[in-house]
Amino acid sequence: MKRNARIEIHKTPGNLCTYALIACALVFAGCAQQQQAEVTGPISVPDMGKAELMEVAEDVLARMHFTVEKADVPSGLIRTRPLPGAQFFELWRSDNVGGGNALQANLHTIRRTVELDISQHGDQLQIDCDVRVQRLSLPERDVSSSARVYEMFTRSSRSLQRMRFETEQLQAMAWIDLENDTALAAEILKRIEKRLVSRASGEPQVTESRT
Repeated sequence: MKRNARIEIHKTPGNLCTYALIACALVFAGCAQQQQAEVTGPISVPDMGKAELMEVAEDVLARMHFTVEKADVPSGLIRTRPLPGAQFFELWRSDNVGGGNALQANLHTIRRTVELDISQHGDQLQIDCDVRVQRLSLPERDVSSSARVYEMFTRSSRSLQRMRFETEQLQAMAWIDLENDTALAAEILKRIEKRLVSRASGEPQVTESRT
């Protein structure tokens, strides 16, 4: 009888929720460790001019759906426009690197800006990558009851969500800086390095969709 009681206690909703939270914490901890493990430093590029290297880097960014906002050859700077995080149904996108980043992009409105720095070190070039992440902060509207929760952020109805904001909301809307996306930065550098190796060996370039 006591054994059955113990089994029932372990199966209570409270305990099940606790186990679920612990499991989620372990998953996110694993994602964080994976992201930290993927961090790499700048890559060295011998026997190539700065303009040619920038051309390769810009092509890699374009294939990842980033739009270059600034490309300055003398200073070796490439900066993209902010790119909204990919959603779960955008399977062709590759800017969410790792489960934690994918979850963040689907739970919040975030955007990423890539900055590449190309500098001369001795007789070779070095290229480093930094990815800035921002989350949209949108003030909530006052709602009269929980049944009208669909009006929390915009003037919407039960059947239609509208992107209509109050003047006060627009004035208070802001993009908040988050931690840099080191996993995506490492992925971009890896793709640039792979493209450079293929270019040096004379391998044909694989055509990728930019749609």
